[in-house]
Amino acid sequence: MELKPEGVHLPLLVDDDRQEVEFAQNVEQVELSVCDNTSSDCTSFFKTCFNGLNALSGVGILSTPYALASGGWLSLILLFFIAIIAFYSGLLMKRCMDSDRSIRTYPDIGERAFGKAGRVLISVLMYIELFLVATGFLILEGDNLHNLVPSMEFEIGGLLTGKQSLVVLVAIIVLPTVWVDNLSILSYMSASGILASGIILVSIFWTGAFDGVGFQQKGKLVNWSGIPTAISLYSFCYCAHPIFPTIYVAMKKKHQFSSVLVFCFTLCTIGYASIAVMGYMMFGDAIESQITLNLPIGKLSSKVAIYTTLVNPICKYALMVIPIVDAAKQHLAWSHDKRVLLGILVSTTLVISNVAVALCVPFFGYLMSLVGAFLSVSASIILPCLCYLKIMADSRRSFWRLESVIIVVIIILGVVVGILGTYMALEQIILHI
Repeated sequence: MELKPEGVHLPLLVDDDRQEVEFAQNVEQVELSVCDNTSSDCTSFFKTCFNGLNALSGVGILSTPYALASGGWLSLILLFFIAIIAFYSGLLMKRCMDSDRSIRTYPDIGERAFGKAGRVLISVLMYIELFLVATGFLILEGDNLHNLVPSMEFEIGGLLTGKQSLVVLVAIIVLPTVWVDNLSILSYMSASGILASGIILVSIFWTGAFDGVGFQQKGKLVNWSGIPTAISLYSFCYCAHPIFPTIYVAMKKKHQFSSVLVFCFTLCTIGYASIAVMGYMMFGDAIESQITLNLPIGKLSSKVAIYTTLVNPICKYALMVIPIVDAAKQHLAWSHDKRVLLGILVSTTLVISNVAVALCVPFFGYLMSLVGAFLSVSASIILPCLCYLKIMADSRRSFWRLESVIIVVIIILGVVVGILGTYMALEQIILHI
């Protein structure tokens, strides 16, 4: 059955309530016909930058020190390399949208390039990624709660204890948030991603500089066996591409979108690199998959970082699973008066399945490595390149030959990295189960 998601739920800041608008054939016509006459319907450059930063800022920042420790100091070069490629693939998505006024979401790009099969493929990848990221949220919450208050645990039916019981507790807390249809307040709460990343960054620096931990670990120059893991986790940091079309459609001056991407990718990459370097210098090869698990609990700065880490995923959890719930509701033929009950049943089942996966695979680092290698590389690097080449070929538009060679090389590298990273992530998960 054909999947037609309207796009990933994202709290966009706009100048006023957005109206339904008619998109013109190219960027200049869009600006003249929509945003010049009804400027309140579109977002400004600075608010678009905020939306972009919110999309790129996430829990991936917690794992960058672990990624650096996995690959060694030289792997930091790969972080910048992946950032450049992800930025470039974002530009390719913009070009795809400029080529057809009907494109408004990422699945639309897939359908324009490869028909219904392209839409289904991109939709399925998006849903799997959202599901696994939501599962990662539960694992992260359980790990940090257990680290913060080791004595806070209870038994559930004599089967679940320790961190497992805390995962279930967190799921019970977030369950009501996925029952509601109006997520406007929760959406703006989830926009705290930028603030949360900043607080975590400052708190970790304070812990290292003033709370006795120091930056004295030397680490390894390179660890070849850990390079695939490092690349996978770095890729996970740049998995916001499914949201880019939503941000682009809402923008007032669409020719500035390239500048928005430059600003957002630059700032986020500086943040990711900074926390990776600080974490590796603080804890060396002993770094955990989440740097918050290494922080000394007795220090105020550490508590600030951990509490911030705990609050942010709870606010964002519903936004991760609601698109999946909506898609399921659209394809289940229930009468209108039973749709509320249907939504509760579907969302509750989804949360239960998240809990089941989190309990069976309680390895945040390995799971996010799998998401990065299999899903982020596919959705954020390979597919934008493939869609662009196909759309340009179908429209018979001429484009730089050297650029086409570069795109093909990126696709090949993406496939190789995706296969190696996925294999190693699955191997680590299987070994530790």
